[in-house]
Amino acid sequence: MSTVFDAAMTLAIEQAEKVKGATYPNPPVGAVILDRDGTVVGVGATKPAGQAHAEVVALRRAGELAAGGTAVVTLEPCNHHGKTPPCTEALLAAGVAQVVYAVADPNPVAAGGAARLADAGVQVLTGVQADAVTTGPLREWLHKQRTGRPHVTWKYAASIDGRSAAADGSSQWITSEAARADVHRRRAAADAIVVGTGTVLADDPTLTARLPDGSLADRQPLRVVVGDREISTDAKVLNDDSRTMVIRTHDPAEVLRALSDRTDVILEGGPTLAGAFLRAGAIDRILAYVAPILLGGPITAVGDVGVPNIARALRWRYDTLQQIGPDLLLSLVPN
Repeated sequence: MSTVFDAAMTLAIEQAEKVKGATYPNPPVGAVILDRDGTVVGVGATKPAGQAHAEVVALRRAGELAAGGTAVVTLEPCNHHGKTPPCTEALLAAGVAQVVYAVADPNPVAAGGAARLADAGVQVLTGVQADAVTTGPLREWLHKQRTGRPHVTWKYAASIDGRSAAADGSSQWITSEAARADVHRRRAAADAIVVGTGTVLADDPTLTARLPDGSLADRQPLRVVVGDREISTDAKVLNDDSRTMVIRTHDPAEVLRALSDRTDVILEGGPTLAGAFLRAGAIDRILAYVAPILLGGPITAVGDVGVPNIARALRWRYDTLQQIGPDLLLSLVPN
């Protein structure tokens, strides 16, 4: 059955990815219900806060076919009464014979679901596609549970020689339309996008998430501008497309404190802001969109990161490598 469970977990992961950014403070979870024969009879994902969790959505769609079947879930079913009843009780009421999940719930308030199910006679299997879940839909939420602070991704686009703009300052567009569409998809799932006042003054970005046809995505992240310089009241980042927070500081720790209620934060600032966050050890992932062009010149993707010599280089490891159109997307995490 492992092949069946893997396929079902892949489907559950896809469901979870679709609701990233829309479930806070709950994690984006996906669930699949298999009947006694291993056929998919229900799928679901976490609804917005206060509404049904993934297991309940999938069980509703499966109906009576869930009895004697298997629930495949990206996260251990919760075992506590919050805004909704425990998912463990819904699974037991539906009569499932087996529950398969990828990752244990690290939240002590919600944990214990596996033990509750096992005590009731349900077979429980854990660890199925755990890596795909921890590096996928639950990456940011698990980080927040572990550290208590938002997960910060530094996203930038650069030429193959590490330049973020040509010598005259022009930067539209270094990367392809396909890469830019990927950025907008990630923005729509994020809680906040952070830039410095320098970027606002130089580029006047809107910092919105847009669909391929150019229209605004249904969900927009909070736009965050940090720094001491004043920005124009006509700046696009202050328009009505989304909410905007201005934080008068250069200190990454202060920025993260101001965003402590967020989970998934994308840093899109220029080289100065990126350098400050790197020096502070406040970046948890790098997403580098690298275009196969050469620009030369003085404008690099990152400024001073506090490295005096090669022995003290900030060392990262590749998480994933992906080609998007003609460009490469490099995902890196701290070594």
